[in-house]
Amino acid sequence: MESGRTIRSLLLALVPDHLFSSESMMLRLFSLLEALSSMEHTQDNPLVICGHGMVAQRLLEQLVAQGHPFSRIVVFNGEPFAAYNRIQLSSLLADQIQETDLELKPWQWFHKHRIEVHQHEPVTHISPGQRQVTTACGRTQSYHTLVLATGAQPSRLGLPGEDLDGVMNFRNLADTRTLIRQAKSHRRAVVIGGGFLGLEAAEGLRTRGMDVTVLHRSGHLLNRQLNPIAGDILKQKLQQRGLSIRTGTSPVSLLGRNQVRAVELSDGTVLATDLVVIATGIEPNKGLAADAGLNCDRGIRVTPNLMTSNPHIYALGECCQFQEHTFGLVEPGYEQARILAQLLCQVPGARTFEPGEVATRLKISDLPIFSCGRIVPGEHTEIVEWQDRTHAVYGQLLLDGNRLAGAILLGDTANGPWYSELIRSGADVSRYRDTIAFGKTYCDAAA
Repeated sequence: MESGRTIRSLLLALVPDHLFSSESMMLRLFSLLEALSSMEHTQDNPLVICGHGMVAQRLLEQLVAQGHPFSRIVVFNGEPFAAYNRIQLSSLLADQIQETDLELKPWQWFHKHRIEVHQHEPVTHISPGQRQVTTACGRTQSYHTLVLATGAQPSRLGLPGEDLDGVMNFRNLADTRTLIRQAKSHRRAVVIGGGFLGLEAAEGLRTRGMDVTVLHRSGHLLNRQLNPIAGDILKQKLQQRGLSIRTGTSPVSLLGRNQVRAVELSDGTVLATDLVVIATGIEPNKGLAADAGLNCDRGIRVTPNLMTSNPHIYALGECCQFQEHTFGLVEPGYEQARILAQLLCQVPGARTFEPGEVATRLKISDLPIFSCGRIVPGEHTEIVEWQDRTHAVYGQLLLDGNRLAGAILLGDTANGPWYSELIRSGADVSRYRDTIAFGKTYCDAAA
């Protein structure tokens, strides 16, 4: 701040007295002084980002594209790897791609844009009063603005034996490397959780030659994205590929001395295994924020501007909570990154964040799956449904009056983006209501 005062004093001394008689000149001068003061402050205290996942990387790219005002950006990453495509970890596990294919940006990109990334050095303490962070290495870094992008951690089941060797998660690159090694020396695996992450882990391990059993508490797979009919078609498809699937059942204990050897189920069945993968959901990483006194609930609470309860600290992605919403998919995080970048770059007319319907798009065992909006019909909902079990094709559309409220597609998902847009926009579909199941091209031609 001392150098800022020096700059202001020099400017005031250099400006002739007669210029102060002009009100407009005075306003320009003081605007310049404020800008210089802000610039000086920003140079002394850079933008600091805690975490370097896909959402944090998207924020960096948006900041660069918008022309951010910070002289430098410092990123502290808890993982030993730069940001990578976490969505493609299942493809890596299934031996469909190489690790190098996961890279989002080469190191030269960060150097070019004056972005310092410190790998394997998570922030362990925030001092909001001093506007400083401290890392696991003891480094202290001041910030002008702090962004928390600390992600989420796998949920624990609280089962006996959960800490045995051979009990794992499928969450990051380190997990994936370990699973690939385990698949080379072990034969049997049990995956707990029939959501998309659990099914991707199961299919990847099956591809690696393991005998895999999937346990799912709900009565059908992907119960948050699919209805029972679609879930049953998916189950049949995966069983045909060699997976063993048990729905409507839960583990009660993981058995073994040091290494997991078996899983005991709620019906008394005991399944022998060499490996257990737990994929039953995630919990926002809010500990760092809570310890700093920020307002937290299930996640770090944020405003529509992604601001936390401290005006100099923002949060986005899986670690944050907006109203009652937390976010486990990457699309809302990308939208948050775009909005926050505009805010930090002071883009005129920048929007605020508002959660919307997020479509789920994935492919399991070469079967494309799409889901958006509601999956359960209401009292006055009209259902449009079609299926071809022989070819694992299924579709369901839910119509509330002349509005599309939900869509489920298996096998043929080409019209998914169109249905998603209709659901999000709440568009009137009365013009092609009777032919909407045939897709956008047919409806446009028939209109």
